[in-house]
Amino acid sequence: MKTLVIGGNGFIGCHLVDQLLLQGHSVRVLDRYPSRFREAPKEVESLSGDLGNHGEVAAAVEGIDWVFHLAYTTVPQTSNEDPIYDIKSNLEDSVQLFQACRNSNVKKVVFISSGGTIYGVPKAIPIPEDHTTEPICSYGITKLAIEKYLYLFYSQWGQDYAVLRFSNPYGVLQNPHAKQGAIGVFLGAVAENKPISIFGDGEVVRDYVYVTDAAKALILAAEYQAGRNDPRVFNIGAGRGYSLNEIVAEIKKNIDRPVNVNYTPARAVDVPANVLDIKLAQKHLNWTPEIELAAGLRQTWEWITSLNPA
Repeated sequence: MKTLVIGGNGFIGCHLVDQLLLQGHSVRVLDRYPSRFREAPKEVESLSGDLGNHGEVAAAVEGIDWVFHLAYTTVPQTSNEDPIYDIKSNLEDSVQLFQACRNSNVKKVVFISSGGTIYGVPKAIPIPEDHTTEPICSYGITKLAIEKYLYLFYSQWGQDYAVLRFSNPYGVLQNPHAKQGAIGVFLGAVAENKPISIFGDGEVVRDYVYVTDAAKALILAAEYQAGRNDPRVFNIGAGRGYSLNEIVAEIKKNIDRPVNVNYTPARAVDVPANVLDIKLAQKHLNWTPEIELAAGLRQTWEWITSLNPA
């Protein structure tokens, strides 16, 4: 297939590009920035552009079969500071993208949503896809709204789509200095001999999925031939949760480096627990995560220490 990865130079995007190439697909990338940690593969058609530039987006989707929408300008922790920016740069630009896809007869759009934010404070663990959606941050609200617009384009004009509600992807190429991504940030701190900083008491529970498993799920979602009554929204995670304190314990167990922790006040945007029910993806996409936490931690640690040799 001819594929377009919007945000293909980012953490998840790089791994998706690699998996698409391994499977023999043609890959075009649209991104504002080059990859921070690697050169783009020579087989990739790289376009420098912004989701907010509608002319660039229209040109990028021309002749494409599958569009993977990975680009986002905000993160959960800070999205409430400027909801208008979140709406304009994410929701509005995504709808413009879907219009361009419709005009170019794109076969399928696959969107990364947020299993960690759209449900809000969960009423059940693990969280199924039909759980109520009551996000407590603007990031989750715009992600959910984009899902609804995808359904609109499908129900009204037949634009096929799939939504993957990711838990917390981690792994090689994750920026250890980012504003989100606990495992990468924790390992980055340890590599620099700095204490790990944890908001609250460390008992917040999250679901962590290794990035190559997440990338494979995106391709399976694109390949999935859904009927009109089949699901198009899937949770993608490990299906089990770890508290931040348990993550720290796993880090201590799997790497040979001193680990210190500083606890800071809790944040209002953090729900106490979020673990996704992944049975629907296992059934319909034939997807199951393969990389266990310990192995994923070791792989991520080896990569981060290659950036910061002791």
